[in-house]
Amino acid sequence: MANNDKAVDISERDFEKTINSKDKQVVVIDFYAEWCMPCLMLAPVIEELAAKIKTIKFARVNVDENKSLSGKFNITSIPCLIVFKQGKEIDRITGALPEEVLEEKLKKHLK
Repeated sequence: MANNDKAVDISERDFEKTINSKDKQVVVIDFYAEWCMPCLMLAPVIEELAAKIKTIKFARVNVDENKSLSGKFNITSIPCLIVFKQGKEIDRITGALPEEVLEEKLKKHLK
């Protein structure tokens, strides 16, 4: 289960439990692959934001190991961040963005 100061890898088994947090917390799932250069560039940014924004829960899903989950959410390009609130998708951010830009996009969901 994801804690609040680090993005943890989750699988299909943990997915529903992770996005349906009871406390109405915003959850960001990073769909990535080990071989994807932009994904590798985004990983430290996600870690930085996870440490900085304690009110958002961050988790990661490896698309190669969780193909049906990737298919369910129609992940066609990675990295793809899907933002959930109360188990519902409320935003989708694709590509490796600078930390400041990503932070701004995510913080608007905390209002």
